[in-house]
Amino acid sequence: MEIQGRIAIVTGGASGIGAGMARRFAAGGAEGVVVADLNLERARGVAQSIGPQALAVACDVSRESDIQALVAATRERFGRVDIYFSNAGILGRMGGIELEDALWDKMWQVHGMAHVWAARAVVPEMVARGEGYFLVTASAAGLLNIVESAPYGVTKHAAVAFAEWLRIAYGRRGIRVSCLCPQSVQTDMTKDGTGSAGLDGVLTPEQVAEVVVQTMREEKFLALPHPEVAKYFLNKGQDYDRWLGGMQKLYAHHTATQNG
Repeated sequence: MEIQGRIAIVTGGASGIGAGMARRFAAGGAEGVVVADLNLERARGVAQSIGPQALAVACDVSRESDIQALVAATRERFGRVDIYFSNAGILGRMGGIELEDALWDKMWQVHGMAHVWAARAVVPEMVARGEGYFLVTASAAGLLNIVESAPYGVTKHAAVAFAEWLRIAYGRRGIRVSCLCPQSVQTDMTKDGTGSAGLDGVLTPEQVAEVVVQTMREEKFLALPHPEVAKYFLNKGQDYDRWLGGMQKLYAHHTATQNG
């Protein structure tokens, strides 16, 4: 799909990958760009930097009612939704099974149910029209896992699985679906350090946006700004036990560093 003339929603659009994608959609000729974020002031700043074709909307993606209101506001302003970039994410505290249920629940809502709720809101309209694009930001952690945070890795796996299901269920009904799985990117999440995700370098949101746009043109499923991820994913599939052994070593190094 080409961006020219399209109406796009970007959640988590006030910073990082979301802001980079909102600006890239506008630069690519999008007719309308909706910048959705918890932080309305920052979302307005991004929208103002884009111009009159951009609209800022406050949205907490962990609430289905907010997502429904976001889509309604988009339709009221622009008439339709062509592209939905379900990008908002959170990191939370590092850790594993000891982390509180409230954090796990929040991760499930933001990295899992937010995509489901967004699809409920826009996919039927897209199917009726015969076309549409649904993008999910997962993470390399969704394909490979991450040693620093169990809830992040687990829920990002769920994001990949839901994007896969959407592609399976609606790919022959005009709905394009892609899943963005970067490693470390310059965002609010990485300002205090990149951890294991930064081993293959830290990309800018603009670099990630170019990969996403090319993925949309080619209508491929995986958007991999860090090409090394494809090799790691292949290694995982070819010898799961060996891959797990390597991850155990990485986890041991992380633990030793933390206990320093």
